[in-house]
Amino acid sequence: MAYIGREPQIGNFQVCDAISTVNNQAAYTMQVGGVNVSPESANHMLVSLNGILQAPTTSFTVSGSTITFVANLVTGDVIDFIQILGSVLDLGVPSDSTVSIAKLTATGTKNSTTFLRGDNTFDTPPLGGITGADQWRLTSGFTGGVNPIASNLERNDTYFSKIGTGLSQSSGIFTFPDTGIWQITFNYNARNNGDDRVVTGYIAATTDNSSYANIAYGDGFIQQTGGSTTYISSGSSAIFDVTNTTTHKVRFQIAMVNSSTLIIGDSATNTTYFTFIRLGDT
Repeated sequence: MAYIGREPQIGNFQVCDAISTVNNQAAYTMQVGGVNVSPESANHMLVSLNGILQAPTTSFTVSGSTITFVANLVTGDVIDFIQILGSVLDLGVPSDSTVSIAKLTATGTKNSTTFLRGDNTFDTPPLGGITGADQWRLTSGFTGGVNPIASNLERNDTYFSKIGTGLSQSSGIFTFPDTGIWQITFNYNARNNGDDRVVTGYIAATTDNSSYANIAYGDGFIQQTGGSTTYISSGSSAIFDVTNTTTHKVRFQIAMVNSSTLIIGDSATNTTYFTFIRLGDT
């Protein structure tokens, strides 16, 4: 609402700094923490002089941050305290130490692109849809089983890069950029021109950055026909709850009976590849 004159300073109870009297002086400046303060009126104050509570307007008046006693004070007079009461119409500015950290204090960056979460942190609102997706592939082929697949790997750079930060890879161990529920898919293509044999692709995960366990696998059987070259493709998929990006990781394995079987790789086309999609929060 609008006010005629000075708008009330509401509900902020303050005790002024100690004031030393000066002989034959009636006017004194009121401060709190070394900063001038201006009460709403003399009626919004409690003033004690020489142990006696003073009557507002009768014993003293105020103008801005100056209190003026009706008679000059002399050496030996003591201003015991001046308490500013404020107005009781509304809360106004809360008094010191009356608002808990849980209510107002927030961390993070406050700007036009963030919002305040329930845990008192500023965060960027989700844009909707998938917030994390990445894809890696084998750039050139290899024969025989390997655990993990650790060489000739690259991020898909044909018409797509990634959504979000993307995974990192070191010696075939993939590290997630964010916690969350991730879908992991492993697809492989293989070729053989010898005996009929089974080829298996495994997805293995760890939750302690040490011990791995298979969480999905896909089998493929190469059927030899009249000595001609034959091909197979197979895949597997798993959903992995990544609660800690330091300990929760994945790797991929190829196992086969005939070591001459070729796992196909290509630097321009997905033939043997790994897909990671973040489905939601953990």
